[in-house]
Amino acid sequence: MKINIPFSPPFVDDDVIFEVVNSLNSGWITTGPKVKQLEEEICKLTTVQKAVCVNSWTSGAILVLKWFGVKEGDEVILPAYTYSATALAVLHCGAIPIMVDVDEDFTINTALLEKAITSKTKVIIPVDIAGWPCDYNKINRIVEEENIKKLFLPESDKQKQLNRILIVSDAAHSIGAVYNKIPSGKLTDITIFSFHAVKNITTAEGGAICINLPKSFDIEDEYKLMKLYTLNGQNKDAFTKTQGGGWKYDILFAGLKVNLPDLCAAVGLAQIKKYNINLLTERKRVALRYQSYFNNFSFFQLPPMEDENRQSCYHLFALRIKNISEVQRDAIIEEITELGVSVNVHFIPLPMLTAFKNLSYDIDKFPIAYDNYSREISLPIYPQLTNEQVDYICEVVITSYKKVIHL
Repeated sequence: MKINIPFSPPFVDDDVIFEVVNSLNSGWITTGPKVKQLEEEICKLTTVQKAVCVNSWTSGAILVLKWFGVKEGDEVILPAYTYSATALAVLHCGAIPIMVDVDEDFTINTALLEKAITSKTKVIIPVDIAGWPCDYNKINRIVEEENIKKLFLPESDKQKQLNRILIVSDAAHSIGAVYNKIPSGKLTDITIFSFHAVKNITTAEGGAICINLPKSFDIEDEYKLMKLYTLNGQNKDAFTKTQGGGWKYDILFAGLKVNLPDLCAAVGLAQIKKYNINLLTERKRVALRYQSYFNNFSFFQLPPMEDENRQSCYHLFALRIKNISEVQRDAIIEEITELGVSVNVHFIPLPMLTAFKNLSYDIDKFPIAYDNYSREISLPIYPQLTNEQVDYICEVVITSYKKVIHL
């Protein structure tokens, strides 16, 4: 019997509804107390000192790059295998995305990363794909090497204060992941999470910047500065003005308008409170059930989920099929979809997209990124999936594979 299974519906229970209705009934729906509460919960989950909520991962990345003084002509290193937002944030600052290939586990190739560093490099953005952390020990060591530090030419005040390349983790997928017993959010100078509708924790649209800068920075001051950045550089937010702060305000610098509203934060607030004890464990249940099934077949390549250093947060189940072409993969997806299961692909490498092809990026220079993409199918993975539904998905994948490959 055909069962219709969506790819990634949001998790909405009574607690989510309560928080949203509470926000509506409070009379305050834009940035206010619920955003502050969500920031505090993010700090608890990640053990960082401060987190700044924003209205998207992309907004957060643009904010951080501008905060660091990234400008036209500067270079930012990132993997070719990521969602477009990673590179678009760089372009929006006038800087140049320097793309490097990835390893078989989807994460940035650290040897190629090091070779890509020049005197124009200001930032490195490693990307955690599917909830799997990059090798942050290697990446953090690279920017501290003397020969690399000598290349760095600081221009802005923040660059002079750091006096090396800034590392910004694109952790859009990896809230709740762990590397060397350290939670995602505290692995690099800055980490940016996404709370988009399909993420492990959602605010419908949104994100958060986790600040983990070295001791040369005052974290509280940087938090306040980034909060100003989210509201046009205005020295008083709307909530503060209603609390007897007076109507007068000032614009201190050319900020952005990327604040997260309380109404959205309410959804994430309800979810994050039960994340470790419920939502994350349920995602792991689904992932392990997939793993147990697909391990029985030699033609599947399972996604990395745990090793001696890393623990995934099971954002995606990025299944790869061995020895097939991109055309065959696409045909398998069509068959899976016909049987009622919605699947996806993560990701089309950046050099294959028109916006980047027009900038002369060439996919032939990124063979591992292309190979990963050409054989990858992302299966549904979320807390609401029953074991019976997971088993049905597994059967559908096998049926579709055999039909296309003629087994």
